Amino acid sequence: MQPKSSPQDPQAWWRHGHVWLVLAGPLIVVVASFVTLWLAIRTPDPVVTGPYGPGPSVAAPASPALAPAMLGRNHAATGGVPLKP
Repeated sequence: MQPKSSPQDPQAWWRHGHVWLVLAGPLIVVVASFVTLWLAIRTPDPVVTGPYGPGPSVAAPASPALAPAMLGRNHAATGGVPLKP
């Protein structure tokens, strides 16, 4: 008769590599979200004051169609009441 084999001693959950493989993705996302929050708080968007135009015509005067968008963006960035152009 052969002796019964004893079960192996169970290891703690943190000693298994596949657990860290499963937890690595969400942990990286949480760290990246805090880095993104820190960057957003540290470097706010500047207020648009000069002429604005898409593409190579940046020096061209701002289009009247963009005025409401620029007023809203500046209001969101400064918290002040937008002035009419």
